[in-house]
Amino acid sequence: MAELGSWPSIRANGLLSTSALLDLFEKRGREREEIESQWRPESVRIHHPSYGVAVIRDQKPLHSGANRFIKGMTPNQYYRLLNGKVFFWARRERLVSLLGARAYKDRPHDVLTVDTKSLVRHHENEITLSPINSGAFFGSGERGSFTFKKIQDYPYEERRKKNHDDAVVELAVEYAVKDMTEHVIKVEEWKGNVPLRVVWENPAFLKRREAQDN
Repeated sequence: MAELGSWPSIRANGLLSTSALLDLFEKRGREREEIESQWRPESVRIHHPSYGVAVIRDQKPLHSGANRFIKGMTPNQYYRLLNGKVFFWARRERLVSLLGARAYKDRPHDVLTVDTKSLVRHHENEITLSPINSGAFFGSGERGSFTFKKIQDYPYEERRKKNHDDAVVELAVEYAVKDMTEHVIKVEEWKGNVPLRVVWENPAFLKRREAQDN
């Protein structure tokens, strides 16, 4: 789930975390501090003479009144932790639910469908898994650095017995996925939780699908 019109930038520069995007746009000092280590109730637009305009998404579900749920680190450290990762939903149902939420249901977005096997094969060492929506405090309980575990350390079977389909809620990649076009199956424009049109399809995956159909 990305800001509408983000795909050309993602295709050119990769899918970047907030921290990686701030590095690319050469943001420093107080402006960066406010974006990277504080709660963002609204999206923030940043500018660069070469890269143009980018939108850093809001953190509405991370309402600051719930900082008491952060354990083992300060709220500022937790925001930095999140802003250093690129996040993917493990299940389509959670994406659809978020896009249909009140804050987003009237807004169009770019939605990327990713080949998980391809992504993990190329970025396994940078991947962590989370059993909760780490960017929302509603009903998810305590969180901190312990929320994110490497694939080999993740208690999948234990989580599957308790939560079935939600054994893994999030997959996160550290800092950036620079080779994002290699793992994206398709990009669509959605409004709310309704897909409107296909923006781009990966030729390699199209050929594979055609071969399977034949």
